[in-house]
Amino acid sequence: QVPLVESGGGLVQAGGSLRLSCAHSGRTFSNYRMGWFRQAPGKGREFVAAINLGGAGTRYADSVKGRFTISRDNARNTVHLQMNSLKPEDTAVYYCAASPGLVASEIATTTGGYQYWGQGTQVTVSS
Repeated sequence: QVPLVESGGGLVQAGGSLRLSCAHSGRTFSNYRMGWFRQAPGKGREFVAAINLGGAGTRYADSVKGRFTISRDNARNTVHLQMNSLKPEDTAVYYCAASPGLVASEIATTTGGYQYWGQGTQVTVSS
Protein backbone atom coordinates (compact mmCIF):
# COMPACT_ATOMS: atom_id res chain seq x y z
CA GLN A 1 0.00 0.00 0.00
CA VAL A 2 1.05 3.55 -0.70
CA PRO A 3 -0.95 5.93 1.46
CA LEU A 4 -1.83 9.13 -0.33
CA VAL A 5 -3.16 12.06 1.66
CA GLU A 6 -4.83 14.98 -0.09
CA SER A 7 -5.21 18.45 1.38
CA GLY A 8 -6.16 21.93 0.28
CA GLY A 9 -9.80 21.52 -0.63
CA GLY A 10 -12.49 23.92 0.52
CA LEU A 11 -15.15 26.42 -0.47
CA VAL A 12 -14.29 29.18 -2.93
CA GLN A 13 -16.22 31.63 -5.05
CA ALA A 14 -16.29 31.34 -8.81
CA GLY A 15 -13.16 32.86 -10.30
CA GLY A 16 -11.11 32.04 -7.25
CA SER A 17 -8.18 29.68 -6.77
CA LEU A 18 -7.25 26.67 -4.69
CA ARG A 19 -4.10 24.57 -4.48
CA LEU A 20 -4.47 20.90 -3.74
CA SER A 21 -1.59 18.85 -2.41
CA CYS A 22 -1.07 15.12 -2.20
CA ALA A 23 1.54 13.63 0.10
CA HIS A 24 2.94 10.23 -0.91
CA SER A 25 4.42 8.12 1.86
CA GLY A 26 6.57 5.84 -0.29
CA ARG A 27 10.35 6.08 -0.32
CA THR A 28 10.51 5.96 -4.11
CA PHE A 29 8.05 8.69 -5.01
CA SER A 30 10.05 9.62 -8.08
CA ASN A 31 9.23 6.18 -9.54
CA TYR A 32 5.47 6.82 -9.47
CA ARG A 33 3.38 8.47 -12.13
CA MET A 34 0.76 10.67 -10.51
CA GLY A 35 -2.67 11.94 -11.40
CA TRP A 36 -5.68 13.87 -10.18
CA PHE A 37 -9.27 12.80 -10.78
CA ARG A 38 -12.58 14.19 -9.58
CA GLN A 39 -16.08 12.93 -8.94
CA ALA A 40 -19.15 15.13 -8.77
CA PRO A 41 -22.38 13.92 -7.13
CA GLY A 42 -24.16 11.42 -9.32
CA LYS A 43 -21.31 11.22 -11.83
CA GLY A 44 -18.41 8.93 -12.49
CA ARG A 45 -14.81 9.62 -11.61
CA GLU A 46 -13.19 11.69 -14.33
CA PHE A 47 -9.64 12.49 -15.26
CA VAL A 48 -8.35 15.98 -14.43
CA ALA A 49 -4.56 16.03 -14.79
CA ALA A 50 -1.54 13.74 -14.80
CA ILE A 51 2.22 14.04 -14.60
CA ASN A 52 5.02 11.65 -15.48
CA LEU A 53 7.87 10.44 -13.30
CA GLY A 54 10.24 13.34 -13.77
CA GLY A 55 7.59 16.02 -13.99
CA ALA A 56 8.42 17.24 -17.48
CA GLY A 57 5.36 15.66 -19.07
CA THR A 58 1.80 16.61 -18.17
CA ARG A 59 -1.66 16.01 -19.53
CA TYR A 60 -4.96 17.77 -18.81
CA ALA A 61 -8.65 17.25 -19.39
CA ASP A 62 -10.00 19.71 -21.92
CA SER A 63 -12.34 21.14 -19.29
CA VAL A 64 -9.44 22.35 -17.12
CA LYS A 65 -6.76 23.10 -19.70
CA GLY A 66 -5.37 26.59 -19.23
CA ARG A 67 -6.81 26.89 -15.72
CA PHE A 68 -5.24 24.02 -13.77
CA THR A 69 -1.57 23.14 -13.39
CA ILE A 70 -0.17 19.89 -12.03
CA SER A 71 3.34 19.78 -10.60
CA ARG A 72 5.43 17.51 -8.44
CA ASP A 73 8.21 17.95 -5.90
CA ASN A 74 10.15 14.69 -5.82
CA ALA A 75 12.28 15.90 -2.92
CA ARG A 76 9.15 16.34 -0.77
CA ASN A 77 7.15 13.39 -2.12
CA THR A 78 4.33 15.72 -3.06
CA VAL A 79 2.19 16.45 -6.08
CA HIS A 80 0.17 19.64 -6.41
CA LEU A 81 -2.80 20.79 -8.41
CA GLN A 82 -3.06 24.56 -8.77
CA MET A 83 -6.61 25.46 -9.74
CA ASN A 84 -7.33 28.96 -11.03
CA SER A 85 -10.43 30.60 -12.49
CA LEU A 86 -12.59 28.04 -10.74
CA LYS A 87 -16.12 27.45 -11.97
CA PRO A 88 -19.16 25.96 -10.21
CA GLU A 89 -18.87 22.93 -12.49
CA ASP A 90 -15.46 22.22 -10.93
CA THR A 91 -17.27 21.28 -7.71
CA ALA A 92 -16.38 17.68 -6.86
CA VAL A 93 -14.36 15.44 -4.61
CA TYR A 94 -10.80 15.47 -5.93
CA TYR A 95 -8.70 12.33 -5.70
CA CYS A 96 -4.96 11.87 -5.96
CA ALA A 97 -3.76 8.70 -7.67
CA ALA A 98 -0.39 6.99 -8.03
CA SER A 99 1.10 4.03 -9.81
CA PRO A 100 4.63 2.72 -10.31
CA GLY A 101 6.02 3.74 -13.66
CA LEU A 102 8.50 1.83 -15.79
CA VAL A 103 9.13 4.46 -18.40
CA ALA A 104 9.96 8.04 -17.48
CA SER A 105 7.69 9.51 -20.13
CA GLU A 106 4.55 7.52 -19.44
CA ILE A 107 1.38 9.28 -18.34
CA ALA A 108 -1.92 7.65 -17.42
CA THR A 109 -5.24 9.41 -17.98
CA THR A 110 -7.68 6.67 -16.98
CA THR A 111 -8.62 5.31 -13.57
CA GLY A 112 -7.35 1.90 -14.66
CA GLY A 113 -3.88 3.35 -15.00
CA TYR A 114 -3.50 3.84 -11.25
CA GLN A 115 -3.11 1.38 -8.39
CA TYR A 116 -3.30 3.65 -5.38
CA TRP A 117 -5.85 6.28 -4.43
CA GLY A 118 -6.25 8.88 -1.73
CA GLN A 119 -9.43 9.43 0.27
CA GLY A 120 -10.33 12.59 -1.60
CA THR A 121 -10.76 16.24 -0.72
CA GLN A 122 -13.91 18.26 -1.34
CA VAL A 123 -13.78 21.30 -3.58
CA THR A 124 -16.89 23.46 -3.71
CA VAL A 125 -17.16 26.47 -6.02
CA SER A 126 -20.04 28.83 -5.37
CA SER A 127 -21.55 31.00 -8.09
